[in-house]
Amino acid sequence: MKTRKMFRIASLALILFSATSLMAQKPMMEQKTKMVGGAAMYPSKDIISNAVNSKDHTTLVAAVKAAGLLETLQGDGPFTVFAPTNEAFNKLPEGTVASLLEPKNKSTLQAVLTYHVLAGKYNAADIVEAIKKGKGKATFSTVNGATLTAMLKGQKVQLKDVAGNISTVSISDVNQSNGVIHVVDTVVLPVM
Repeated sequence: MKTRKMFRIASLALILFSATSLMAQKPMMEQKTKMVGGAAMYPSKDIISNAVNSKDHTTLVAAVKAAGLLETLQGDGPFTVFAPTNEAFNKLPEGTVASLLEPKNKSTLQAVLTYHVLAGKYNAADIVEAIKKGKGKATFSTVNGATLTAMLKGQKVQLKDVAGNISTVSISDVNQSNGVIHVVDTVVLPVM
């Protein structure tokens, strides 16, 4: 009789321990580490602390530094960042990036970069839901103050800037401690 009672207590303790462990792991499972530019992007780190490790985002990181936006993107947020790759910046007309990085063009660079940022955290599912509610399109106000239009092409989220240029999200839902990054293949541009 004592053995059965001890067995039941031990079984109950094991079940409670297992349930507690699974519940504690649930937030970690929801926010997985993703690989971007050959580097792990940790959900426990902020946007900048992760981005500096991506070999595909060296131009973006240099631009964020030149624009004086490091502290902002390391702040509490939350932010949604549409992060152009180096290849995206290379699509711009020759000399554009070098010109934007000049100190005299800091305000223009800030305008371009903040056009890639939304206040708040919008995962891909949130964006897709907004597109569906908008009957194929959703308009988002950027930190820059201008708007971006999101739409779907097949299963891919695309962004259209005010000039009609299209950028496609290539990696979505790269969760950060202060928001989320969606990697994009083209730099979107505000009216300048």
